[in-house]
Amino acid sequence: MRVSELTARQQSRWRRALLTFSALLLLVCGLALSVGEIWINPFAPGSTLEQQLLLQLRLPRVLVSVMIGASLAMAGASLQVLLGNPLAEPGVLGISGGASIAVVLLLLLAPAWASSGSMAVAAMLGASLFTFILVILARRALATARILLVGVALSILAGAGVTLAFYFSTDFNLRQLMVWLMGSLSGMRLEHVGILTMTLPCIALLWRYGHKLDQLMLGESQAQQLGLDTHQLRWQLIALISVLVGVSVAVAGVIGFIGLIVPHYLRLWLGSRNRTLLPMSALAGALLLVSADTVGRLILPSAELPVGVVTSVLGAPLFIWMLVRAG
Repeated sequence: MRVSELTARQQSRWRRALLTFSALLLLVCGLALSVGEIWINPFAPGSTLEQQLLLQLRLPRVLVSVMIGASLAMAGASLQVLLGNPLAEPGVLGISGGASIAVVLLLLLAPAWASSGSMAVAAMLGASLFTFILVILARRALATARILLVGVALSILAGAGVTLAFYFSTDFNLRQLMVWLMGSLSGMRLEHVGILTMTLPCIALLWRYGHKLDQLMLGESQAQQLGLDTHQLRWQLIALISVLVGVSVAVAGVIGFIGLIVPHYLRLWLGSRNRTLLPMSALAGALLLVSADTVGRLILPSAELPVGVVTSVLGAPLFIWMLVRAG
C-alpha cells in the first residue's frame, strides 16, 4: 500500500473520530442539562424556576466541565511529549498538587487577598514550580519509573502541606475545602466560566504547536537539527501547561487521570500525530468529564459524588494496568 493511501486512510479515521466525539459531546451536554431532581427540556424550559435552574446552575456547570476536561486532557498530552513519558499526567506527577497547595497557602496566609483571580494566579505559580522541577529532572535522563516516583513524592509533599494548613487553620470551612480538594463542580457560576476563558488561548496555542511537538518526540538533538528551538519550546509548554492546570485547579480542585487516560488511549487507537491528537484529546477530555460529573450527580439518590472521586475510580485501575503493561 502506498504512503499516500496510508495517509488518506489515517486522515479518514481522524475525521470519523472527530465527528463521533463531537456528536457524543453534544449529546452528553444535552443530557447533563436535562437530568437532575427536576428534569428540564434544555431547548424549552417550562417555567421561570426551570429557566433559572438551567441558566444559573446547569449551563455554567456544563461549560466549566467542557473547558476543564479539554484543558486537563491537552495538558496531559503535551506533558507526555515534554517529559518523554507516556504515563505523565498533571495529577499523577504532582502538578495539580502544586497548584492546590499554592491556593491553600494563599487562603491560610493571606485570606484578605483571596479571590477567584488571586487563587487562579497562585494555582498557576504552584503548577509552574512543580512542572519546572519535573522538566529539570527529565532532562537528566531519569528513567520513566523514577520520574513517576518523583511525581508521587511531589504529590505527597503537596498533601502534607495541605494537611498542615488544615491543622493550623481555625477559619477554614474544612468540609467545603475537602470537597474542593477532591475535585468538585458543584456551585459553578458564570464567574467561573469567565475565569476559565483564560484556558482557551492556551488550548489554541498548543494546537498550533502540534507540529513542533511531533519534532520534539524525535528527540532533542534531532529536533534541533530540524531547526526547532527546544529550549524556548520547553518554557512555552511549561507556561501553557501551568495555566491550563492552575486555572482548572483554582476553579474545581484536583481532578485526576483525565490527562492520562484520554491522550494515552487516543494514541493507541488513532496514532501519535500531535496536530490531530491534541484537538481530539480536548474533545474526548470534555466528553469524559461531563459524563463523569453527570454520573456523580445521579449515582446517589440524595447526594452528589465529587467528580474527582468518579475520575479516580475510573482512572486508578487503568493506570495500574498501564504500569503493568509498560513494565
